[in-house]
Amino acid sequence: MKIQILIENTTKSDLIPEHGLSFFIEYNDKKILLDAGITSAFINNAKNMGVDIASADYCVLSHGHYDHSGGFAEYLKQNPTKKVYAMKTITDDYYSASGGNIHPIGVPKDVFPAYKANFVLLNNITKLSEGVYVIPHKNTSDLSKIGERAKLYKKIKDEYVPDDFSHELSLVFDTDGGLVIFNSCSHSGITNIINEVKDYFGTDKNIRAFFGGLHMKGKLEDREICTFSESEIRKTVNHLKDNKVDKLYTGHCTGIVGYELIKKYMGDKVEYIHTGKEIVL
Repeated sequence: MKIQILIENTTKSDLIPEHGLSFFIEYNDKKILLDAGITSAFINNAKNMGVDIASADYCVLSHGHYDHSGGFAEYLKQNPTKKVYAMKTITDDYYSASGGNIHPIGVPKDVFPAYKANFVLLNNITKLSEGVYVIPHKNTSDLSKIGERAKLYKKIKDEYVPDDFSHELSLVFDTDGGLVIFNSCSHSGITNIINEVKDYFGTDKNIRAFFGGLHMKGKLEDREICTFSESEIRKTVNHLKDNKVDKLYTGHCTGIVGYELIKKYMGDKVEYIHTGKEIVL
């Protein structure tokens, strides 16, 4: 399996960084584009990295936020026959109240409904190909508390209610070496995601790698903070160890402060991803 990071907030080269994520994943004979950042920057980066993103067998949108979906406008314009797999609730209106003012963060209109015919909207666990699955959250009633803490909302009629993350999915690979899980922002919490995935695949499965942001990045008086306490970080890391997570690849909404706290307890089992990074498992 080969994973190439087409977009992340940071870079170590002349590639374009952007707040968001985009992965290009090659597994067996399949190629999958997961997320597309905010703009067409990931397309330019892919070209400079020698990645043929037009060859993707599947495109997947991890959740209904602009920083993962915006780039699909240009991608689908250039590749009009491609299908994007996503949860059916990506069509809802999503908002954030971070910074004190509530503002929209949903899928841009030039992506959906502009390319509505290109989207395959899902509601259940779906097998894309041999060993490749999309796993949605199965019990969103408990997740709205997490949405409220994160100041993330969805608009129902004229009311803002805490996001229950029914629009979020995990892309999971069942490999010979264990499960490889992608959840781009892990809004519902990495511990909940691991529990849901293992409920489906079996608790005896080890997790070869987990890829994605952990939604821990915050801001206080113009400086970055981690919105999770150190005791919460330590508890999360213990859960990863108990569930046989071999490696955590994170970035984006985890933030540098959160990453450093995780690294304090995980050591070299955690690695920060960046635009242009290539990982072979």
